[in-house]
Amino acid sequence: MPTPEFVLRLRERVGHEPLPLVGVTAVVFRDEKVMLGRRADNGAWQPIAGIVEPGEEPADAAARECLEEAGVVVSVDRLALVHRLPRVTYANGDQVDYLDLVFRCSWVSGDPRPVDGELSEVGFYDLAAMGDLDQSEVRRIALAVAEDDPAHFRGGRVRR
Repeated sequence: MPTPEFVLRLRERVGHEPLPLVGVTAVVFRDEKVMLGRRADNGAWQPIAGIVEPGEEPADAAARECLEEAGVVVSVDRLALVHRLPRVTYANGDQVDYLDLVFRCSWVSGDPRPVDGELSEVGFYDLAAMGDLDQSEVRRIALAVAEDDPAHFRGGRVRR
């Protein structure tokens, strides 16, 4: 999916300066398997992820991204992790600081397939077969496995 229109409008004002954005990651489970997609741009395997649109609830964004990218309807069950990603600098020089909200989701319907071009492959995979995943993705999935754990986060104290 191309860069959201609201981000393009912001870029007209701030140029390449760091832009704080809220992102969502949907860790979708079906039975004992997790849905993973291979990114079309860099070939990395990961859960479904995207940017929260202005005025959109983050859980709704997670469900929307699953439908837009993989053609799958999900229920968003709980927040699993809140964390800041390292600053991303894109090839054009744009910098972004993402706050990532990771949600545990359950599959409702639909056969996963690449829908909008962001993924080249998508499907449900055994948790034991996650050897090719980046450790940050393994952490997101591990924290989403439990159905009722509280959300994890870092920080929570002011430093002087």
